[in-house]
Amino acid sequence: MKKVEYKWVALAVTTIGSLMVAIDSTIVILALPNMLQELHSNLVRMTWVIIGYLLVSTVLLLTFGRMADMFGRVRLYNLGFAVFTIGSVLCGLAQNDTMLILSRVVQGAGGAMLSANAMAIITEVFPAEQRGQAMGFNAITWGLGSVLGPVLGGLILAAGSWRWIFLVNLPIGIIATLAAYLLLHDIAPNPKGEKFDLVGAFLFSIGLVFLLLGITGGIGPGWLSPSILSFFAIALVALVAFVIWERRVAYPMLDLHLFDNHQYGFSVGAAALQSLAVFAVNFLLIFYLQGVLGYNPLTAALLILPLPVVTSIVGPLSGVWADRIGGMIPATIGLVVQGAALVLLSFLTPRTPYLVLALALALMGFGGGLFWSPNTSTTMGAAPRNRLGVASATLNTMRNVGMVFSFAVALAVAAATMPPALMNAVFLGTVGHLAPSISSAFTSGMGHAFLASAFICVLAIFCSLVRGNVQRVPVAAPQGGVASTEGGDGVQLVGKR
Repeated sequence: MKKVEYKWVALAVTTIGSLMVAIDSTIVILALPNMLQELHSNLVRMTWVIIGYLLVSTVLLLTFGRMADMFGRVRLYNLGFAVFTIGSVLCGLAQNDTMLILSRVVQGAGGAMLSANAMAIITEVFPAEQRGQAMGFNAITWGLGSVLGPVLGGLILAAGSWRWIFLVNLPIGIIATLAAYLLLHDIAPNPKGEKFDLVGAFLFSIGLVFLLLGITGGIGPGWLSPSILSFFAIALVALVAFVIWERRVAYPMLDLHLFDNHQYGFSVGAAALQSLAVFAVNFLLIFYLQGVLGYNPLTAALLILPLPVVTSIVGPLSGVWADRIGGMIPATIGLVVQGAALVLLSFLTPRTPYLVLALALALMGFGGGLFWSPNTSTTMGAAPRNRLGVASATLNTMRNVGMVFSFAVALAVAAATMPPALMNAVFLGTVGHLAPSISSAFTSGMGHAFLASAFICVLAIFCSLVRGNVQRVPVAAPQGGVASTEGGDGVQLVGKR
C-alpha cells in the first residue's frame, strides 16, 4: 500500500482544526438569545461571549506565531487543540455569564495557537504550485463548518440545551489532539540563539487590548466619551512604542521587513478590509431573520445556508485557478462580487421575498470563495520560510481586528436606529420579535451598514489590484547547492503590474 505523502497528512490534520473553529463560531452567534435567557444576562454582556474570544485570540496570535517560529509550529498547534477543547468543555459547564465569558477566553487562547500555525504548516509542506489548491481544500472545511454550525446549532437548540453547542467539540478535540500529536512533525529545525521579545509582546498586547476595548466599549457611551478616548490614547502610545521598539531590537516580535514586500503588505490589507466589510453580515442577518421576520433559530440557520454552501464549492476551484494564474485576479473578482452582494442586501425590508436574500447570500458565498484561498496563498507565498509563523499570525491578527471593528459597527447601527427606551429593552433581552415600526427602522439602519461595507469592499479591491500579480519562476539551484527560496517558495516572485 502506497504511503500517503506527509503534506496531505498535514492538510488533513489542520483542516480538522479549521472545522472545529468554524463550527464553533457559527453556532455561538445563533445561540446568543438562548444563552441570554438561561443565564439571565443581557445582549451587551452576551456579545462579550463573541468579543472576548476574538479579543484574546487576536492579542495572542502574534505572540504564538513568534513562539512557533522559535520553538516549533507543531508543538504549539498540538497544545492549541488541547486548550481549545478544554475551553469548550468549560463553556458548556458555565453557570453564569461571567464564567461563560472567561471560558471563551480560554477557548480563544487555544484558537490563537491553532490559527497562528495552520496556514504556516500548510505553506511549509506544500510547493508553490499546489498551495492554492491546499488553501482551497481548507476553504471547503470552513464552508462545511459554516454549514454544519447553523444546522447543528439549530437542531441542538430545538432539541435541548445550548450547552451542547460547546460540548460537541469534545469528541472532535480529543481525536484532533491525538492526531496532531501522532502524525505531525516540524520540517525545518528551530533557529538557534534567538531571544523572545518580551517587551515587544507586552507593548503589542497592551496596545491591541485597549484598541479593541475602545472599539467595543464605545458602542454604549459613544466613541468620543472621555473613558473611551483614554483607551484609544493608551492604545496609540503603546502601538507607536511597539513599532519604534521593533525597529531597534535584534529579534523582534514582528519583523516589520515583512511589509517591505508590497505583495505581502497589500494582501494583508485586503484581508483586513474584507473581514471588516463582511464579518457582521451573518450577525445582522440572524437578527433580521429572528427579530424582524420572526423565524425560530433552526429555520433562520437553514435560510442562511446559501452563503456557506456556495463558499465550500467555489473555494477549492478558486485555489486551483490561483495556482495557474496567480491570486490577484480571482481574489479581486471575489471582492467585486461581494461588494455587489452587499449593495443588494442594503435593499432588504421586512417584506423582501426570501429569493432576493438567497441570491445575495449566494453571491456573498461566491465572492468569499473566490477571495479567501487565492489571497491567503498569495500572502503566505510572499513570506520568508523562517518567518511563516509570524507572517500567518500577522495576517490572522489583521483579519480579527477587522472582525471586531465590523461587529462593533453592526451593534452601533442596531442601537442607533431604535428609540432609546426600546433599544434598552431589546439589549436587555425583554423584547423578542420587533414591532413593525421598529422592524422598518432596524432594516433601514442595517441597509446603511451594508452600504458602508460595500464602500469598504472598494478599498479592499484597491489593495488587491495595487499588489499586482505574481509570476512564479523556479530559481535554478547552484551547482552542488540548494535552490533559492526567494519569496519563501523556492521560486522567484516576479511582480506583474
